[in-house]
Amino acid sequence: MAISAKFTRIPKVDALVHAGVPTEVIPTYCALADYANNKSGVCWPRMETLARRLSRSPRTIQRHLHLLKEKGLVEFVKRKRDAKGRYGAYLYRVVHIVAATARGDKGRKAERRAQRRRSKKSSTTGHGGRMASIKRLTKQQEEPPLPPKKDIKRGYWWLFGEEAPANAEEEHRREAEDRREDEARKRQRGYERFFE
Repeated sequence: MAISAKFTRIPKVDALVHAGVPTEVIPTYCALADYANNKSGVCWPRMETLARRLSRSPRTIQRHLHLLKEKGLVEFVKRKRDAKGRYGAYLYRVVHIVAATARGDKGRKAERRAQRRRSKKSSTTGHGGRMASIKRLTKQQEEPPLPPKKDIKRGYWWLFGEEAPANAEEEHRREAEDRREDEARKRQRGYERFFE
């Protein structure tokens, strides 16, 4: 099981302390939430894994997890068996993540409904009519130049152990001059009245 790179939803530290969770147990709760699925809140890290991550003993982690279970922050869903049939890691559910996901889905739906309502309303310019689009008034962004479709070795003959053609320097100078003139024309575009 890989740790997700997304943000994990957990309660604020003040809320955990107010709920009666000792401060030394909060890192265990956070580490467990790091392993949890961001929608279902389910995870199954071994106590040894959490202990190594937090520099604690497995027995301390076990005590912390049972305290979190008593406070209602973590559920022990079931105990998994390893390949040899022995009991291994527990399957945990971080309750807060499940509740936050449920709230988030409702909140996103409500936000979408509110956005649709706002978009149907008329403009706030005072005249009551629809506002004109400003798309035509903004300057269009020019496309970046594409890489040359010519010979790839061109200009890099020395990388391939070849000699440059005799007229390569003159050709390069001519292309640089054309490029400068083209850039000057682009800068003048839209300001022709000043250059007449």
